[in-house]
Amino acid sequence: MENHKLRVVLLFGGRSGEHEVSLNSAQSIVKAIDRTRYIVETIGINKQGQWFWGVLPETLIKEGFPPADQAHQVTLVVDPTNPHFMALDGHTLPNKGKFDIVFPVLHGPYGEDGTIQGLLEMANVPYVGSGVLGSSLGMDKDRMKAVFHEKELPQARYVTLLRSDLLSRRDICLDEIETKIGYPCFVKPANLGSSVGISKARHREELMVALDVATIFDRKIVVEENITGQEVEVAVLGNDHPKASVPGEIKPAHEFYTYEAKYSNIGSSLLIPAPLEESITLRLREMAVEAFLAVEASGLSRVDFFVTSENQIFLNEINTLPGFTEISMYPKLWEASGIPYSELIDQLIQLGLERFQDKQNCKISRE
Repeated sequence: MENHKLRVVLLFGGRSGEHEVSLNSAQSIVKAIDRTRYIVETIGINKQGQWFWGVLPETLIKEGFPPADQAHQVTLVVDPTNPHFMALDGHTLPNKGKFDIVFPVLHGPYGEDGTIQGLLEMANVPYVGSGVLGSSLGMDKDRMKAVFHEKELPQARYVTLLRSDLLSRRDICLDEIETKIGYPCFVKPANLGSSVGISKARHREELMVALDVATIFDRKIVVEENITGQEVEVAVLGNDHPKASVPGEIKPAHEFYTYEAKYSNIGSSLLIPAPLEESITLRLREMAVEAFLAVEASGLSRVDFFVTSENQIFLNEINTLPGFTEISMYPKLWEASGIPYSELIDQLIQLGLERFQDKQNCKISRE
């Protein structure tokens, strides 16, 4: 029976500010994955970017990463004819480091932005989730919004600034934001998720502080119009012909859905399905799929919206590798739509294999 199981390498941790979120997501997957179908190998990536074989997310959450000399540091051998992991200390890895598919659970930069996907593409291995383009577009809020605009999807007004702009012409930037966006507004690093570095500004003094905070995390900043309404999220699953879940509403304990609210489950509540008119629910699900296809996502994504009291819909953003903890919206939405957590993991793995085979077929036809 063991020989028929697929060997899945779970990648988690990483160098981004969402390191801890990744550990929690990975812990949930390790607990829920169907062991009758899969052999799970774990690779934890510390905040310095070193990869360690066999470390468990639960242990890392409690104790942190072991010293480098007490764990097997590994690297991916980027050989398209024989991709495998190799221990740098010469240790023999299970199955000689070979595997069937990689499941990246790396939120934020170096995991959700196309970088790890590019490495896996170079090695010619199957992996779960979006490819290089879908990941990079989904990560960069500025480029994402440009693509959504091209597809005529309704969005809040926004302005994009560079850190260098703020350093060289700060007052001009502040005037531009006040003229084009006004108050209150949200200030966001362009390339982070999980609400990291996001602030709400109600006047010029708060705006200056918010911009300084955002520039700690990214060289590119997006400032958005404040939309008053329900915060609604839809999960999307699939490749070329994706499907959307029932919508869910977030009732944040604070003024917006903070990092702490997302992952501590304190105060904020999730309403699934969201209390919306049927026609609005249908349009949200359609728009979620449109957004998914617009950035060329694959596998999984969570699409976030605002719905006003007049039933106006504003597309906020897409997350191509959303939080996957037990309290995260993405798995909860699919559970409410009829796909339990363990089955969702299975479908994502199968979608990754399907996408890889589709690409292989293209290569064969070109040769």
